[in-house]
Amino acid sequence: MTEAKRGTTGAHLGMLLWALFVGLSFPAVGLMSEGLPPLLLTAIRFSIAALALLPLLLRQNERWPSLPGLLLYALMGLSLAGFFGTMFWAAHRISALSMATLFVSVPLLAYCIGRGLGVEQPTGRLLAILALGALGALGLAVAESNGDIAQLKFGFGELTFFFGCIASAMYPVLSKWGLQRGLLAPQAGLRTFWSLLMGAMLIGALGLVWEQPMALTRMDWRDVALVVYLGVFSSGMTFFLQQRATAVLTPGAVTAYSYLVPFVSMLLLFIAQPQRIGWHWLPGSVLVIIAIGLLLRRGKAAAA
Repeated sequence: MTEAKRGTTGAHLGMLLWALFVGLSFPAVGLMSEGLPPLLLTAIRFSIAALALLPLLLRQNERWPSLPGLLLYALMGLSLAGFFGTMFWAAHRISALSMATLFVSVPLLAYCIGRGLGVEQPTGRLLAILALGALGALGLAVAESNGDIAQLKFGFGELTFFFGCIASAMYPVLSKWGLQRGLLAPQAGLRTFWSLLMGAMLIGALGLVWEQPMALTRMDWRDVALVVYLGVFSSGMTFFLQQRATAVLTPGAVTAYSYLVPFVSMLLLFIAQPQRIGWHWLPGSVLVIIAIGLLLRRGKAAAA
């Protein structure tokens, strides 16, 4: 197996692990005490993730980015802040189905933005795979809502969250763009550290403006343990795997694995609530599995 093929295979396998970690993060978040400020918690998670990655930074001779690189990391951090800020704002104003429907657009947005910035290949096959995965993820979202399409609405709140989805799509695109121009470190650990550090600072600033920092004093030891877990695995590990894959795959291919997240969540739901198992989950599940299978096959063919 050639080095390029090993890198591509490792990137795809890493993103499968990424989907598992992200899917497992939702039950962990659900176990936390109510009333805690979500933006400040996210900033703490990112700070813990950056701290966990600090040994990788200290092992490198060139630890500090250049000024253009630092500005690019700031834009990447702004992308994270834009997504998480609008997500937490919209969570109290629009339905879960509307949020899920809009979020399935992220891989397609990443593909289109990547094409505009010249970091995405003009291939109709990938676009077809992304569309298939989007239909599957949308099917799972409808199944989760028990087919209540009336929850699907589009107004100011939905538009705001859509801009957050654009911000989320920008993160891997900016990373790929910076890598191609030599503005970002070639090591995935360094890119993850600096982007999470900038994201923690910007999201923390939003939290200080919009939330009550004193609410953090209500955290108990279980909350602290969960935040550490979410910081190390659901933030540090996932963004590291994403950065590692971005060096090899295109933004559209990287973000396509987000279609697996509702599938993982569905499996966890079946374990916790077996009575929710039904045939209405099948169409979306099949489409997501086919899309990811085609993506893996495409990656294998490209590396051959």
